[in-house]
Amino acid sequence: MLIIGIAGGTGSGKTTVARSVIDRLGSGKVTFISQDNYYKDHSHLSITERETINYDHPLAFDNELLLMNLKQLKQKQIVQAPVYEFAVHARSTERSIELKPNKIVIIEGLHVLSDEHLRDILDIKVFVDTDPDVRILRRVLRDIHERGRSIQSVYDQYLSTVKPMHEAFIEPSKKYADLIIPEGGHNEVGIQLLSILTEKYLMA
Repeated sequence: MLIIGIAGGTGSGKTTVARSVIDRLGSGKVTFISQDNYYKDHSHLSITERETINYDHPLAFDNELLLMNLKQLKQKQIVQAPVYEFAVHARSTERSIELKPNKIVIIEGLHVLSDEHLRDILDIKVFVDTDPDVRILRRVLRDIHERGRSIQSVYDQYLSTVKPMHEAFIEPSKKYADLIIPEGGHNEVGIQLLSILTEKYLMA
């Protein structure tokens, strides 16, 4: 099994890169995992308490569960991954995502390269590097339209946690990347290179 990790700042185009590679390889050959679904569960807290949590810090993620699921996939086991509901800051109690073992696993997320133990299980480490102004505009649109946030809450969160956590953890994790893809989904050459690397593994 080849495990590819794709990291980068908020709105950098990580998911677009992952989906572009999957489209080239064929969805039946790839298992896709979003680190966003592995936020720690805070359903025991009130909504007000949940809203005060720093979701941009690496410790906001349940990497122990993520690592366990990746190891289960490597052992050819089917995994039931959690679904995280951003509107209420908690895991779904009704839904899960079935992950089936495959020759290729792609995991994307903010802190895929920030955690040493997670890095160790990755075969190819990718960082999507996109200008901050582009990333924040994408974040605003996503959080308002997909996650039900107000423009004021997006603004407050960006200044209090998103920007400082990016500078403290995400940007420094770029040094661990085997491949850096500037401008995310708009970089056809970078996506093609990653796809070629993956295809060579499939043919080996």
